Amino acid sequence: MKTPEQRINNVVGQLEGAKKMLADKNRDCFALLIQLKAARSAIASLMEKIVGEEFNRCLLGSPRSSQEQMEKIFKEIIK
Repeated sequence: MKTPEQRINNVVGQLEGAKKMLADKNRDCFALLIQLKAARSAIASLMEKIVGEEFNRCLLGSPRSSQEQMEKIFKEIIK
């Protein structure tokens, strides 16, 4: 399983690839869109993983009202 750092490096690589494609005047527009979609998907996956881990960590030892507020915030972040 990939670590968050590895996932971030993948996203950075995908965005660097997209950046290079933008500089190429003879670029394949569909390939660029596919690259950007892959980066977006990778970011969404990373967010879900981190939010899942942080949600549990943040809830431990927090007062109930704080837990409900954090749950709302985390759900909004995932959207």
